[in-house]
Amino acid sequence: METSGHSGIEYDKVDKDYFEKRQLKRGAAGPLLLIGLGIAYVISGDYAGWNFGLAQGGWGGLMIASVLMAIMYTCMCFALAELATIAPTAGGGYGFARRAFGPWGGFLTGTAILIEYAIAPAAIAVFIGGYIKSLFEIDVSQWLVSAVFFGIFLGIHIYGAGEALRLIFGITALAVIALVVWIFAMAPFFDSAKWLDIAVNPDAAGASPFLPFGYLGIWAAIPFAMWFFLAIEGVPLAAEETSDPKRDLPRGLIGGMFVLLAFCALIMILGPGGVGSEALKANTNPLVAALEHPATYGGPTWISKFVNFVGLAGLIASFFSIIYAYSRLVFAMSRAGYLPRGLSLTNARQSPWVALIVPGIAGFLLSLSGQGDQLILMAVFGATISYILMMASHIKLRLAEPDLPRPYSTPGGVLTSGVALVLACIALAAVFVGDTKMAIGGHAISVAFLSAIAYAILVAYFAIYSRHHLVAAAPGEDAPF
Repeated sequence: METSGHSGIEYDKVDKDYFEKRQLKRGAAGPLLLIGLGIAYVISGDYAGWNFGLAQGGWGGLMIASVLMAIMYTCMCFALAELATIAPTAGGGYGFARRAFGPWGGFLTGTAILIEYAIAPAAIAVFIGGYIKSLFEIDVSQWLVSAVFFGIFLGIHIYGAGEALRLIFGITALAVIALVVWIFAMAPFFDSAKWLDIAVNPDAAGASPFLPFGYLGIWAAIPFAMWFFLAIEGVPLAAEETSDPKRDLPRGLIGGMFVLLAFCALIMILGPGGVGSEALKANTNPLVAALEHPATYGGPTWISKFVNFVGLAGLIASFFSIIYAYSRLVFAMSRAGYLPRGLSLTNARQSPWVALIVPGIAGFLLSLSGQGDQLILMAVFGATISYILMMASHIKLRLAEPDLPRPYSTPGGVLTSGVALVLACIALAAVFVGDTKMAIGGHAISVAFLSAIAYAILVAYFAIYSRHHLVAAAPGEDAPF
């Protein structure tokens, strides 16, 4: 065992076989697949989840929140594109913070991302259930939906990375087509007056038809505005399966982000502008509800059935791709000893099967709550903490190591990452502003409190055990700090 002299960090030496059993398949993802992967991570947020923000802030509150989060994510993607070329490892944000702040910074960032990525598929599984009920007009149980989708897509990922990434790309293409069809179908019914049909709360400070729940509604809507973009930061997790990560990762991040910005704007304008904000604020399948509303097509049509059926592809694309993301993060952190080492074992097809299954079980169990809006808040809790730490990493490396080779340089430098950092702090506060209760075992528990407890347990594991048993010479651990 070797001691680093850095906050009590200690390393274990491992033999050559250790890393040979923990290899990913290089070259499985090119730049086009990475753009598709970035869109796939997020596209489910266009189909469901964002609309809960209407119930928190009205159309005006959600619109302002969406603009702020669009700025945050765009600035963040530019900063992450630079970081991805400095530390291209399967750990993504964990690797960036490890490079900037050492093992503690890496662990705190990586576990925050893990909370986000382990919970997001659970929320998406709930929305998949809503779309299936609407499409087939049956009351299917959430248990069955979750079991089928987790089972099938975990199995595909275990079979192999190249096959999984190509399937993700194909599913995402179908989801994009369905969104384009929806946009053209809704355009004839647009009327901006419909945006403001939610009743005004006269007791809220600053309340108006534009902000029916007042200024506080903007804050409460932020976690749901993030659903338009949440998880785009996962593109760098494919670094070790990319032929040329220093070229391809920035293209994947920035290309995917611009596509998502366009869809966010069009959906926010045309959905509530076609049927009103009140009609969509609580739907688990808002795009289909908009097409079948009396103010548009008045019931099921071939267009609504098409969007519903193919729209499932959007939910599945995000569900499928985020499973990919959490497995690579868990793989990288486990390989380096931050998480139990058994989680990083790969099979004969170089797929991290244990890192796929264990968080998948947690996601399956959480999905049984059926409370998609609360699960969104839990995922956003982890995401915002990781954003703060990743942007701080960008600033730290710019200031401490200005001569560090940067194949891609962030436009605006630390000003860009600084804007993202400030907005991420605001988004974290918004989780507590919009905090709700999740029913577990007959008890109502604060969602923010539950997320904080999970984070604290992971941090305690590192403080008590794993920081004394990190793996010497693991990718990223040989970087100076």
